[in-house]
Amino acid sequence: MRIFDHPSPNHGPRPEGAAIALVVLHYTGMRDAASALERLCTPGSGVSCHYLIEEDGTAHRLVADHRRAWHAGRGAWRHHRDVNDVAIGIELVNPGHEWGYRPFPGAQIEALCTLLDMLLRRHRLGPAAVVGHSDVAPDRKSDPGELFPWPALAARGLALWPREAPPRPVDPLYARALLQRIGYPRGADAPPLATLLRAFQRRFRPRRVDGVADSETMGLLEAVAALSA
Repeated sequence: MRIFDHPSPNHGPRPEGAAIALVVLHYTGMRDAASALERLCTPGSGVSCHYLIEEDGTAHRLVADHRRAWHAGRGAWRHHRDVNDVAIGIELVNPGHEWGYRPFPGAQIEALCTLLDMLLRRHRLGPAAVVGHSDVAPDRKSDPGELFPWPALAARGLALWPREAPPRPVDPLYARALLQRIGYPRGADAPPLATLLRAFQRRFRPRRVDGVADSETMGLLEAVAALSA
């Protein structure tokens, strides 16, 4: 896979001893690739990422893996309280919900899968390490969104997706416990349950994102929690 270097000045050192543990997927949410690259590489913009993939599959490296890029903002996952410290950020060119959200082209997803395979091998990570921006920041973000093809990644061992998820009894307390087991933000400052459920559904039940812990959602929660163990 050929990756073009397009350096961004917006990065810093990772904390001492912080190992790469996550790969966070985003959409750019801008009109086109040129606008996104300009924004991510403008000094003082306060944002960047490690890689950007255009809709035709062209890939750019903006920040070296070992450096801390500024892509996740205020985000948490499992015991990581600052996702940027331990994550690699990949931006997928897509106008997003604000500018005309559309499906991700096959060439773009193929390039992403090739890159993910390389990164997971390089950093000795499993499929559970690949998450969406809306997973780590459920109260602020919705990318990569309902049209992102998570099953296509899972079929290649690059993300989690349950094969079977029979309905389970509705239990909000158990739902929150399962969300925490999967990795969603926890603690006193965690978002409300409905917010967490919408983030979970956006990824694992995109056809109905309502924040309700119904029996179908409960079954998916149990299935994903089992995969995350």
